Amino acid sequence: MNIVVLDGYTLNPGDLSWSALEALGNVKIFDRTPPGQVLQRAKDANIILTNKAIVNAETINALTGLQYIGVMATGYNVVDIQVANARNITVCNVPAYSTASVAQLTFSLLLELCQGAGAHSASVHKGEWAASQDFSYWKMPLTELQHKTLAIIGFGQIGQAVAKIAMAFGMRVIASHKHPERDKMEGVTFKDQATCFREADVVSLHCPLNAENKGFVNAALLASMKPSALLVNTSRGPLIREDDLAEALNKGVIAGAGLDVLTVEPPPADNPLLSAKNCVITPHIAWASKEARSRLMDKVVSNIKAFLEGKPVNVVK
Repeated sequence: MNIVVLDGYTLNPGDLSWSALEALGNVKIFDRTPPGQVLQRAKDANIILTNKAIVNAETINALTGLQYIGVMATGYNVVDIQVANARNITVCNVPAYSTASVAQLTFSLLLELCQGAGAHSASVHKGEWAASQDFSYWKMPLTELQHKTLAIIGFGQIGQAVAKIAMAFGMRVIASHKHPERDKMEGVTFKDQATCFREADVVSLHCPLNAENKGFVNAALLASMKPSALLVNTSRGPLIREDDLAEALNKGVIAGAGLDVLTVEPPPADNPLLSAKNCVITPHIAWASKEARSRLMDKVVSNIKAFLEGKPVNVVK
């Protein structure tokens, strides 16, 4: 069985082992694969593994020996699922491996916006505390989360994990969700999306990206928020119209944003959010704790084993 890993570096930059995968066949691992080289590198593959490398219709139709595409992530929009299904090629993803890590980074971003530990540390290291006349100073308004309202948009496993952390902070939690009865949680009140944005002190996005919600966080929705409100996105960048968010931040329509995802990654140097006021941005790291990546690696291997045994799991249709 010929297995080709198109972009293995982000999953395993060297701190994990590929040995369990290598036990399943003849494995070739590429750190990164440019779009123009996907077909050449995968030409003899029976199994392709990809994280962000695009496996499009042309590639799928050209690879006559291809039997299986494994997405080393939860989102699978990098694969043309319709064409793969038409060719009877199994496509599997890895759900729910990074729930705890994403919830943790959600609050890392929120706490930086509220208390600025990183910003204040940078100030101290620049010598500003040593030069201060006072024993204490702050570079920004400091905000306590207790009794603030957190609105969670999308209440799947990650949204639920975020809600539990929020309630531990003493926050009031409201949520917008397609299945409120199925996923009800004590202490969480479900409301419509517009009400969530209007009432929230903090809005946190945890919904999947689809054709209906692409760019739904726009100027009008941002204008409905409190001027003191914060927006956090650890879900998908294209949920937000970036020009609208940058303008809202610069004009004080909302007070701040914490983002782990952008529409284009890496972002172009002229992305307006890179220079927007009070905008904390991390480089898509919510999924990337060693613990989460270890779980991801284990599940990638177990997905392939299940496929080889004729009982595939986590199949995408």
